[in-house]
Amino acid sequence: MDFAYDARTEELRQRLLAFMDEFVYPAEAVAHEQLATATDPWARPPVLEELKARARRQGLWNLFLPDAEHGAGLTNLQYAPLAEITGRSPHLAPEALNCAAPDTGNMEVLAMFGTQRQKQQWLQPLLAGEIRSAFCMTEPDVASSDATNIATRIERDGDHYVINGRKWWSSGAMAPHCEILIVMGKTDPQAERHRQQSMVLVPRDTPGVHVKRGMHVFGYTDADHGGHAEIVFDDVRVPADNLIAGEGEGFAIAQARLGPGRIHHCMRLIGMAERALELMCRRAIERVAFGKPVARQGVVQEWIAESRVRIEQARLLVLKTAWLMDTVGNKGAHTEIQAIKIATPLMAEWVLDKAIQAHGAGGVSQDFPLAQLWAAARTLRLADGPDEVHRMSLAKRELKKYL
Repeated sequence: MDFAYDARTEELRQRLLAFMDEFVYPAEAVAHEQLATATDPWARPPVLEELKARARRQGLWNLFLPDAEHGAGLTNLQYAPLAEITGRSPHLAPEALNCAAPDTGNMEVLAMFGTQRQKQQWLQPLLAGEIRSAFCMTEPDVASSDATNIATRIERDGDHYVINGRKWWSSGAMAPHCEILIVMGKTDPQAERHRQQSMVLVPRDTPGVHVKRGMHVFGYTDADHGGHAEIVFDDVRVPADNLIAGEGEGFAIAQARLGPGRIHHCMRLIGMAERALELMCRRAIERVAFGKPVARQGVVQEWIAESRVRIEQARLLVLKTAWLMDTVGNKGAHTEIQAIKIATPLMAEWVLDKAIQAHGAGGVSQDFPLAQLWAAARTLRLADGPDEVHRMSLAKRELKKYL
C-alpha cells in the first residue's frame, strides 16, 4: 500500500488548499451573517453560489464521482485527501464543490442504476448543481437501523406506482432547490427478506407528498445537507418507469449507495478533527491561565498529543479502506468500511470535545465552528447505520473465522 499522493492528486490538493484559503474560510463569516437575516431557516447563503461558480471554473467540481463520464474520474484513494480538506469547512466546502450529501449518494445511484431517461432528467441537473435531491429511507414507526423493517408501500397500479407511508430524517428534502426524492419502500412484503424493497424517483411537487416539518439536529437545521424532513406520502402516484433498477433491488441499491457515503463522511471527519486541533493549539497559545499560557498546562498538552495520535490512526485506516475499495471493491472492503464508520466519528467527537474545553465558554458559542462541528460528528454515529449495528456485524464477521 503506497499512500503517497500521485501527481494529479497533489495538483488538485494544492489548488483546493488555495481555494479554501482564498475563498472558503473568508466566506464562513459572510455566510453566518447572511443566514442570520434569512427568513427561511433552511436557506443557503447567497455567497455559496459565488463559491460554486468559482469552484466550477477552477475544475474543482464533482470530485467524488469515480465515473469519468460524469465526474472527475478519481479513485477513492485520490479523493480521500481532497474530501479531508473540504471537511475543514463542512458547512460550505462540500456543497461549493458539488460534493455534498445526500446529493453525492443520489448521483451515484443514478449513475450506477438509472435509465438514460432518469439520468437525463435528474442526474444531469444534479451534476450541474442546478437542483438538489433527497433520500427518503428512515421511518419514525420502525427501527430503521434494520432496513428490512421499512414499512412504506410502493404498489404497482397499471402504468404507475402508488406510494403510501411516512418518512423522517429525509436528508435534503428541506433544501429550497430540492426537486427529486429517492424513496425506499416495499413492493413485495412476501418476497425473500432482502428482496422486498424497491427504490423509486418521486418529484417533490407530486400530489400527495406532504412535507410535515424540518428536523433539527442538536438545535441546528443542518441545512448544508439540505435539511432533514418528515414527509407523508399519501397515495402518491408516479410513472412505473420512475422505478430504479427493478422491483426487489432496493436493499442492494442502498448497500451500494451507503459504502461510498460512509467513507466520504469519514474522509471529511478527518478534516473536521484537523480543524479542531488547529483551533485548540492556537487558542492554547493565545490564552494565559494561572500565570502561564494554557498551552503549557499539562492536561492541555496531553489533549493535543492524543489528538494527533488519534487523527493519524483514523487517517491511515480510512486510506487503507479507500485503497481496498479501489483494488478489491466495496464488498472486499466491508470490514474496513464498518471499522472506519465506528472509529472515525468517535475520534472526531473526542478531538472536538477537547477543543471545545480548551476554548472555555467560547467553544460552545457561535463565535467558533466547534459546537456545530461537534453536532455533526455526533450525528454521524447514527447516520448510515448506528455504531451498535456496525459493531454487531463486524463481530459476526470476525467470529465466522472460528466457527
